[in-house]
Amino acid sequence: MKNLRLLRESLNLSQQKLAVHLDLAQSQIQNYETGNYEPDISTMIKMAEFFGTSVDYLIGRSDTNLNADAVCENACEFALNEKEQQHINRVRRLLPKQRKSLSLFLDTLDGE
Repeated sequence: MKNLRLLRESLNLSQQKLAVHLDLAQSQIQNYETGNYEPDISTMIKMAEFFGTSVDYLIGRSDTNLNADAVCENACEFALNEKEQQHINRVRRLLPKQRKSLSLFLDTLDGE
């Protein structure tokens, strides 16, 4: 898991907070970062989705961290502005329960 620590630190997340987000133990994150253990494929996919990157980048098979935002900048009609990107980054740091509450709030705003 060559880039796990780099990605975690780029979001200013502790191992414990990342573990909570991914429903893992902090010791598992530590073991993945130190190379003592490798996660199963479903855990790697969950991590890649959380960080918005590829499994290849996560495990060090690719030097290119193509996340959804980078793809959007290259392929979308419009790119996210700085404030929109900040909101997305904040949402990614929320715990699952907090994300559910935010989703319910947004549904209320949309009148759904």
